[in-house]
Amino acid sequence: MVSYDPKSWWGLIFQFHKSDTFRRLLAAMSSVALFNAGIVYLDDRFFGDAFKGTSLVHSLLGFIISLLLVFRTNTAYERWWEGRRLWGQLVNSSRNIALKLHACLPERHSSRAVCAALIERFAWTLREHLLNGAAPSTGAAISHGPNRVSAELFTEVDRLYRTGELTDTQYRNLNPDISILADVCGACERIKKTPIPYSYSLFIKKFVFVYTVSMPFCFAPLFGYWSILLSTFMLYVLGSLELIAEEIENPFGDDANDLPTDEIAKTIAANVREILADGAGRAQRPLHRIFRANAA
Repeated sequence: MVSYDPKSWWGLIFQFHKSDTFRRLLAAMSSVALFNAGIVYLDDRFFGDAFKGTSLVHSLLGFIISLLLVFRTNTAYERWWEGRRLWGQLVNSSRNIALKLHACLPERHSSRAVCAALIERFAWTLREHLLNGAAPSTGAAISHGPNRVSAELFTEVDRLYRTGELTDTQYRNLNPDISILADVCGACERIKKTPIPYSYSLFIKKFVFVYTVSMPFCFAPLFGYWSILLSTFMLYVLGSLELIAEEIENPFGDDANDLPTDEIAKTIAANVREILADGAGRAQRPLHRIFRANAA
């Protein structure tokens, strides 16, 4: 995900990065500009006033396509924001599980490090799962890594309950938060596996292409050779909206504007380790001692 200062207008206007739509549309814009130049030249030399009076129809079509693109962009952003909410829920649930285990288990209990590793591994495994990559920590034979990790966490908590190290109340309090892990995974899979309908996306692309290519027929009599610049700029604007929507409708990839799931997973790992155990499995200083030391 790109980090930027939204208040820096000039910096954003003159900044270009690898996913900038201008670069991606440059070839199409050049082709459309050459085609439109030919149409304007023919209109100037041969057609005369043959296309006068068509600009109103084209303006109405522009209003329709703008509505379609606004709906398309809003739908894509809604999917992106839902993905961010889900990963925020994953952070909260991971912290809640760690805090409850910290309160339930003794300071030097071996399960603290085991549960901390499983909670941390779930976030990384979910990230790899959404990227369609094999999660190294779960093994190549596992087809659904997040299910495997959450099952191991359930098994560990159930073992603690059966051995009497967790009471009935503690066990019931832990279960809902662990179940949220699977809920988050399922919701993220729904976003990833349910793209915008193909027919709708295809129609918008064709509409944008036909609209920009036909612009010289309507505006050449009014603006002359300036209509080449106008039609090229319209392709940039309309095409950019479609490309942005394509990029953010699946927020779990590696594109520049996708969610920073790796940073979120690092946050979960750091928080859980701070609460429960360090990387070597050795229990850290209890939280109440940390707070008292800071207060002193």
